[in-house]
Amino acid sequence: MPANSIREELLQRATHLVPVLRERAGQTEQLRQIPPETVKDLVASGLLRIGNPERYGGFAEADIDTGHEAAWELGRGCGSAAWCASLWIVHNWWLGHFTEQAQDEFFATGPDTLASTGLNPANGRATPAPGGFRVTGRWTFSSGCDAATWAMLAVPGPASGTLRWLLIPRADYEILDTWFASGMRGTGSKDVVVKDVFVPAHRELDPDRAGDREQTAWTLHRRPSYRVPLRVMLGWDLAAPLVGIAQGAVDEFTLRLRGTSGPGRSAESVPLQLRLAEASAEVDAARTLHRAAVREMIDRATAGHEFTELDRLRYRRDKAFVSRLCVQAVNRLFEAGGATAIADSHALQRCHRDAHAASHHSALAWDVAAEPYGRQALGLS
Repeated sequence: MPANSIREELLQRATHLVPVLRERAGQTEQLRQIPPETVKDLVASGLLRIGNPERYGGFAEADIDTGHEAAWELGRGCGSAAWCASLWIVHNWWLGHFTEQAQDEFFATGPDTLASTGLNPANGRATPAPGGFRVTGRWTFSSGCDAATWAMLAVPGPASGTLRWLLIPRADYEILDTWFASGMRGTGSKDVVVKDVFVPAHRELDPDRAGDREQTAWTLHRRPSYRVPLRVMLGWDLAAPLVGIAQGAVDEFTLRLRGTSGPGRSAESVPLQLRLAEASAEVDAARTLHRAAVREMIDRATAGHEFTELDRLRYRRDKAFVSRLCVQAVNRLFEAGGATAIADSHALQRCHRDAHAASHHSALAWDVAAEPYGRQALGLS
């Protein structure tokens, strides 16, 4: 099947799941994790294999940017489900950067193996031991951990300011139910605890070298995206569900008003028409910026171009700006939603809470991304 046909088929599957996810969104929030039937549906759709290298059940015709587009679609139905799906997809893409032995171990149970992460190293440590490391610690915000059978956990690296990521199977860690949040309630982003576990050295990854000075993924899989430095690719999987959440808010606002008439808040209200126009333009701009940036990264890497420090900071800026545009769009519509929009049963308030919760991820923080770009652009760094 041609590459475009595979991509279109996968995105169509994502679209077909939107009404199902929308119907389960309330249940997903109540459970505070992705319902088993939703995990089953996502697995059956094949969408979670988009990130897999081809030898482990992935698609030769679809790269990681297709995974982002799938997350845009899924987010229209349920922000939490889209968030976890996007992360499960990209985590399996990250696997391609690990050693071949680690990849074989991870996918030994089949192509639908899932991983969660804990990438804040503050409360974790790895002590060198013969053949690997002894690992102890506690990691927060491990989205989708209930359905995962592996975890990628960050610990301080050998030099100051560096990190190493370690791949750990489910039998070697505990999950603590700590996820009580205002938004993204269904992501199940709980704590992961490891108590003096041995991790062999072949399950270690240096994220600063992967796809940059270390070309294991490209050598093994010859996938265009694996020529992009891993650090440059990080976080676009987090911005993608936000685009979907914001589009979901536009969809909901439009559905509620279309066909209404008379005094008050109706389709004939010019202020509401203006808000819808501006919000939908912001979402379209966010989607276009996301698509263009990721495509540019892959094309530049494929052509053998280097990524300058300004390039890297520009992509980081753009990723955060995508988030900012989406939050602005959702705010604009929620403010015009009236008293009914604050009810638990109203999808618009869920979009509002989810957009704000997702945008609080450090990878999407505007001020943190904007200042380094400005300094570099002005020759101050």
